[in-house]
Order: sequence, then C-alpha cells, then structure tokens
Amino acid sequence: MHRNSGPIEGIEHPDHRVEFHLTPGDVEAVRFGISPGHELAHAVRVLRRPAAHPLQWGWLRAVRDRLPRDDFALLTTVIGDDGYLPDFLTTAPRWDLTPEVELEELRGAPLEPMRVDFGKMVVRSTGARRQALREMQDHPERARGLIADACAAVWDAALAPVWPQLERLLRADIAVRTRAIASTGIAGMAGDLHPQVTWGAGAVRVSLRRHSEQVDCRGSGLVLVPSVMSSWGCMVLTEPPAQPTLFYPARGVTAGWARDATDIADALGALLGPARAGILLRAGTARTTSQVAQEADLAISTASHHLAVLRGAGLIASERDGARMQHLRTPLGEAMVGAVL
Repeated sequence: MHRNSGPIEGIEHPDHRVEFHLTPGDVEAVRFGISPGHELAHAVRVLRRPAAHPLQWGWLRAVRDRLPRDDFALLTTVIGDDGYLPDFLTTAPRWDLTPEVELEELRGAPLEPMRVDFGKMVVRSTGARRQALREMQDHPERARGLIADACAAVWDAALAPVWPQLERLLRADIAVRTRAIASTGIAGMAGDLHPQVTWGAGAVRVSLRRHSEQVDCRGSGLVLVPSVMSSWGCMVLTEPPAQPTLFYPARGVTAGWARDATDIADALGALLGPARAGILLRAGTARTTSQVAQEADLAISTASHHLAVLRGAGLIASERDGARMQHLRTPLGEAMVGAVL
C-alpha cells in the first residue's frame, strides 16, 4: 500500500489515530486508574517475546522458571502476542482496584460479551489457536472458569512477588500527572504522556498502527491508566459499555524496577535515614500515628517526630479522622518513591 494513501482500518498506516474529544479545561473529565489485569495480560506478552522488552529483563530472570506451564499456555492462547486484547480480561480501571477484586469480577464476567470477544479473536487467529478459541466461544462458562484459574496461578507466580514495586511506580506516575494537570492543564499533561499522544482542538490524540476513531468523551470522561508492563507504547479502549480509556507507559520504568524491596528501602534510607524511609514506604495507604509507631518499632513520640519531618518536607500529608490522625504519602512522596525504583 502506498504510504501517501489514506489509512484503512486494520492495515498499518502512519496516519492512524484515535481522538478522545474533551472540553478544554474540564479537569473533571479526566481521571486516573490502575489495572492489574492489564499488567498481567502484558506480562504474558513480555514472557512470550522477551527480546522486545529489555526493561523487563530483570523481572524476567526472576520469574520465568516458576511459571505454571499449562496455565501460561492457556493465557497465551487467549491473549496472543500482539494487537487486540479481549475486554473481559480486565474490569474498569480505578484508583483503588486490587488484583483480588479484578479476579473476582473476571469469575463473574457476563457470558454473552465473552462470546463476542472470543469471536473477535477467532477472526484474528489461525490454526490450532483459532480452533481452541472457537471451543472457548462455544463453551464460555467453562472457558471463563479455566481462564480465571489460570490468571490466578500466573499472577501468583509472576506478578504477586513484585506487585508492591509495580504498584508504587503506577501511583507515582499518577501523582506526577495529577500535579501536571493542576499546573499546566489537560493539554500540558496530555502532551507529556508519550510520543504517541498529543493534544489539539480539544482532543487527546493517540497515534496507533491499525485503528482510527473519533470518540466523544464529553459526558463520559476519559480514564488514563499508566502501565509498567506495556512499556513499548499506548493502547486504547473505546467500545461501549466501557468508559473511554487510554493506557500509556508509566514514567520512570528502568531495568531495575523489580528489585527487592530491601534494596529500595536501603536506597531511600541513604537519603532520608532508615526510619523515615520505612515510614514513607509504608505510607501508600493511610496509617495512624500508633500504627506507624508499631510497624516501625518506635515510640509514639519518636514516630510523631519523624512524621513531622516528612510532613514538613511535603512527602506526607496528615489529616484528622475523629480522634485519630491519618498519615498518607503526598504526590511528591509518591514521586520520590517511584524515582528510586
């Protein structure tokens, strides 16, 4: 096909793009989320094609020998090496979504949309994979149970051991992007997401290889989801009833992102001191002063002093909840923790 001709759906072309149309300045139209299922699906693809993902080699070396082979083979059949990712594998990304909740939602996924997703994969596959997907399409309830069990087994072997590190990177990225919206607006934040993403004429524009679409997000909004595992580029979700979603590579992902939590604590400890580093690392969820003291094996007065120092540096925010004070990492604290990974 000649490069100068217009893009045709399903065929690679440099001018393919999806445009998410928003009202300029409407901050409430954009929200952020995380998606454990998206990370798992792309982890499977990374394991299938490791040479294409050098930033994941440290993680790969640690997990490839402990994968449950049959479960991994099943997920490989469902997910494939590239392109379309079946919608039923993931639920709507949100800030507080956990792997456990997403797995339960997969176990209860509606069967008819699953049939539709299997049909899309059938036409995109050949040979033995196509036949296996046809059988899943014919027996979606059985397939759903097998796929959910396989997801649980592969998650436990491949991602559960590094989920704390991975989640910190995701939340650190979101903290930085949220601060960017406050300072530069949606246009400034969107323009810094990824080279594939630009802002123009009230729309977030995403360059893709094989797909073009105009998506009106006014009234529904746009969900932005950072990803560690799909560090190669962007993906979109546009088909109702799903909310329009853009998955993009999280910033700050290096080949050492999956290193042991002890190494991370040591790196932060060299900067902040061991006690404050430990408090900051555990402050991804709200803690009372008593909980901070107990977890750090400190007197309450000492814990209060460290919290005051971290609060003064803008790394922790403290809010009163009745008679108790709750302490939580700020966006700056999230960014600092993410930078160490």
